[in-house]
Amino acid sequence: MLPFQNIPWKFMLVLAWITPACHGGGGEGGSYVRDACSVTIHQDLCIHSLAPFSNKAKNHPDRWARIGLSVTISQVKTISSSLSKLKRQGTLRGRSQMALWDCVECFEDALDSLHRSLGVLRKLNAKNFTTQMGDVTTWMSAALTNEDTCLDGFGRPKRKQVRWLVNKVTNVSYLTSNALALVNKLATTGP
Repeated sequence: MLPFQNIPWKFMLVLAWITPACHGGGGEGGSYVRDACSVTIHQDLCIHSLAPFSNKAKNHPDRWARIGLSVTISQVKTISSSLSKLKRQGTLRGRSQMALWDCVECFEDALDSLHRSLGVLRKLNAKNFTTQMGDVTTWMSAALTNEDTCLDGFGRPKRKQVRWLVNKVTNVSYLTSNALALVNKLATTGP
């Protein structure tokens, strides 16, 4: 299974509609996103999720880092909302219910860390660059840890609803991993 197969179909539909224009049949836009995503583990997901921004970000690592993080935040918000809704419904029981409650808290913490990171990326400056990048990578690593902690609580899910949830959380962790890789690339290239 490809990592981007579990992204909501509406999101993929929009990407499918936008991506050909951004890839430009292998033109410059496609080259920019492929180059940016070359440092990520989940390259297909990176390319598909960031292609619409290729002509805006071009070959600027700071823009790719902000865009990757913004796309991640958007998806984390969506999953966080789904988790909270599922928690309110109260349909899960036992271990799955406890894991869900922990997961909601983990995603709130992850979202906070991601927002803090984006705030710093928007205000980067040469004087404090090293400290700022240290803070951002620490917070993004914490967000990824929170997402992984959420997954750990479910073990091997049997219910379809829980498997769906685990797939969604897994995809978000892939996006976060990709965004962290883009941030790390920025940290090594400088302001």
